[in-house]
Amino acid sequence: MKISLTSVSIGDYDQALKFYTEVLGFVKKLDIPLGGGARWITVVSPEAPDGTELLLEPNADYPAMKALKESLVQDGIPFTAFEVKDIHQEYERLKNLGVEFITEPTDVGSSIVAIFDDTCGNLIQIYQVTAG
Repeated sequence: MKISLTSVSIGDYDQALKFYTEVLGFVKKLDIPLGGGARWITVVSPEAPDGTELLLEPNADYPAMKALKESLVQDGIPFTAFEVKDIHQEYERLKNLGVEFITEPTDVGSSIVAIFDDTCGNLIQIYQVTAG
């Protein structure tokens, strides 16, 4: 068993696609029209184009997802996390692009973490592993 697909909850396809590609630097892999305005959009890391795909899941308006997202944000809990090689460099790059961080890079023992708002109502964590 392996993880091939994971998702992040979004409300607007174009806004999410712009943020995840133009700001975070992921690459659009699939953009399949599903009818009625629905689309199946995935992005991947340019470092692993055949790796795990991130589905931009348009479910932000469902009551259960809305409540979950609001609760996670209120408690400061990230919806998902992405590993980076140099968190301080990535933090500065993203800040310069206007990304709003909830926490600065913080050493938590075996890694350094920072949390930002993805403009889609999610908190996202970036992390750098510091201990093997």
